[in-house]
Amino acid sequence: MAIARYALGCPAWGLKSWSGRLFDPATPASDYLRCYAQVFNAVEGNTTFYALPKPETVARWCEDTPEDFTFCFKFPSVISHELGLAHAAKETATFLDRIAPLGPRLGPLMLQLPASFAPDHLPTLARYLEGLPSSCEVAVELRHRGFFRPGEAEKRVEGLFARRGVGWVTMDTRGLFAADRADKHVSATQRKKPQLPVRPRHTGQRPVVRFVPHPDWAHNVPLVEPWLRQLSAWIDGGKRPCFFMHAADDAEAPAMARAFHERMRATRSDVGELPPWPGERKTQLSLFS
Repeated sequence: MAIARYALGCPAWGLKSWSGRLFDPATPASDYLRCYAQVFNAVEGNTTFYALPKPETVARWCEDTPEDFTFCFKFPSVISHELGLAHAAKETATFLDRIAPLGPRLGPLMLQLPASFAPDHLPTLARYLEGLPSSCEVAVELRHRGFFRPGEAEKRVEGLFARRGVGWVTMDTRGLFAADRADKHVSATQRKKPQLPVRPRHTGQRPVVRFVPHPDWAHNVPLVEPWLRQLSAWIDGGKRPCFFMHAADDAEAPAMARAFHERMRATRSDVGELPPWPGERKTQLSLFS
């Protein structure tokens, strides 16, 4: 049993709040990634946005995951936010060299740009992308509203991405912003996440979707259904989309991802079956021992 035809995961692989749910309570934190990779076949690598992992840490990630597992790491914030993509060759080379041992496990590297990165800055983005190795698969997340209005800016960025084979990162926060702000987890997440139009675009081979749902799954169903159709169309078109399920309280992200995959399986039968959670598997075995 395994997920097929697309990549599904969460924004992290080792939250303590998943112990006793996704993970068996006895699982040490050092084994979280190995257990996570028994269920999901991809993960966002938000950790690299804040700091580079040590070489020995990267080696451990290789040991703990199968070769068909997908890491979608973020470019470090020093590159995207502090340097604004300018004069960042050294930092970029260090980042790419550090994660290179993961080899086939590397999915699209996510270049998340701040809301201040406007259409006027496209020449800077073009120069940065042109300086990357041709083997580097990139998906860009744009947050300035100017990129979401039909017009010249949209045409220019689509042309740039198409020439470079660069993908889009689409963030869908509609569920989050429809939730009650009185919930402390919701309000905290709303302050961090952008509220932008949802425009599925797919210039790369592995489109990336980051979905931040409403805490009540039932409220997400009308938002999820179009994504099921979109992912299915991408799969039929020869692409392998990456879908990452967040949550206002990321403790619920695995359960939300499982609910999404169940609906995906109802849409098409060739996407595999989500394996049992390691903690649940032990519980099931104990019932028959």
